[in-house]
Amino acid sequence: MLSIALVCIWAIVANVLAMTPSKDNHWRNAYVLIAIGIPLLGYVTYENGPWVGLFVLLGGMSVLRWPVIYLGRWVRGKS
Repeated sequence: MLSIALVCIWAIVANVLAMTPSKDNHWRNAYVLIAIGIPLLGYVTYENGPWVGLFVLLGGMSVLRWPVIYLGRWVRGKS
């Protein structure tokens, strides 16, 4: 299961990046992690099914919680 191994590497990299100092509050790191994570999520879902994909999505959302919070605020503001 290569996709699960790649997700674990993604999670480790995300945690290491969160521990490093950043002048822009880690937003640049978040954009890179999102750009890598979306295709990876599709690969996991394709290889392991929708329930595992949903579990990985929730794990990614817990790591990148601030972009999700700001997206929710933006969506609520549009309606």
